[in-house]
Amino acid sequence: MTLDAKILSTLRGAGDGCVSGAELSHQLGISRTAVWARIQELRSLGYEIEASPHHGCRLRAVPDVLHADDLMSLVNGNHIIGRDIQVFQETNSTNDVVERLARDGVAEGAVVFAETQKRGRGRLGRHWVSPPRKGLWFSVLLRPNLQPPQATQLTVAAATALARTIHEHCGLQPSVKWPNDILLQDRKVAGVLTELAAEIDCIRYVILGIGINVNFSPSDFPAELRAVATSLQIEAGHAFRRAELAAALLRELDRDYDRVRRREFGRVADEWAAHCATLGQRVRIRIGDRAVTGRAEALDDAGALLLRTDHGHLERIVGGDVTLEK
Repeated sequence: MTLDAKILSTLRGAGDGCVSGAELSHQLGISRTAVWARIQELRSLGYEIEASPHHGCRLRAVPDVLHADDLMSLVNGNHIIGRDIQVFQETNSTNDVVERLARDGVAEGAVVFAETQKRGRGRLGRHWVSPPRKGLWFSVLLRPNLQPPQATQLTVAAATALARTIHEHCGLQPSVKWPNDILLQDRKVAGVLTELAAEIDCIRYVILGIGINVNFSPSDFPAELRAVATSLQIEAGHAFRRAELAAALLRELDRDYDRVRRREFGRVADEWAAHCATLGQRVRIRIGDRAVTGRAEALDDAGALLLRTDHGHLERIVGGDVTLEK
C-alpha cells in the first residue's frame, strides 16, 4: 500500500476523530514534514483534510473522483482483487489495458479504472457509452485454476457480486439477465464482458470488464438507449459516491472469486439464480447465425445455461444474445 493509501486508511479509521502528526509519522516511518507534504498533495486532489497543530488531522470530505490510492485504502482487506489498482483519466478500453498487463505477466488481482472510455465495449462488439465521471468503467485481471469451459463461472460470479452490491449498497432490487446483464425495472444498468486467453486444457488469464451506469441522468444516454438503459441515480433518485461504490463492488468480487477458487461455485450459482430473470422463462437465444428457442431451466456446474428446447432436448448454452419471449 502506498503512503497516500495508508494516510487515507488511517484517517478513515479515526472516523470523526483526529490522528496526530506524530502518530502518522510513526505508522508510516517517515518524518512529520513528509507526512505534511503528502497531506498537501491529497488536498490538491480535492480531499478536505483538516489539520491542527494541537489536535492533528481529520478527513472531512472526499471528492467525487477515482484515485488509486484512495481505492486501495478502501479495499485493504481484500485477498486478491484490488492488490494493485490503476486509474486512467481516459483510455480506449480498460480491457485493452489489462490485456497488456496480462501479457506482461502481471499478477492476478490488478484492476484498471478509467474515468471515461473512448471505445468502451460490451458483448458482441457493441459500444458501451462511458461519459466522464458518470459511471464505473473498469477491468480485473484473473488467473484462475480452471478449465476453459469453466470460465463462465467467473461471469456468473461477477454478475452475482454486482447484484449483491447494488442491493446492499444502493438499496435497489436488481435482476440478472443471463449471461451478463444487470437490470433495474427491466432496463440495463450494468454489464460484464469476459475475455480470456487459454490453452486446450488451461486458462492463461481472464479479463472481467465491468461497466455500471452510476450517476447518469436521462439526457446522458443517447436517444436510442433511453428506453432500454437506466442508472443507479435515476432509479434511486439521488447520486452515489462512486469511489465508495467501487470499493464495495471490489470487496464483493473478491469474496465471490474466492468462493470460485475454493470450488464453491454452487453457492454462487444459487445466489445468482435467486436474482435471475431468465430462469423459468421462455427465451430466444441467438448464437452466431443460429437461433434456438425454449425454456431456460438452470445453470450447470460450469455456469452454462441449460435450455429445454421446443423439441424437448436439454441444450447447454455457453453464450449468446438472449431475448425473453412474451
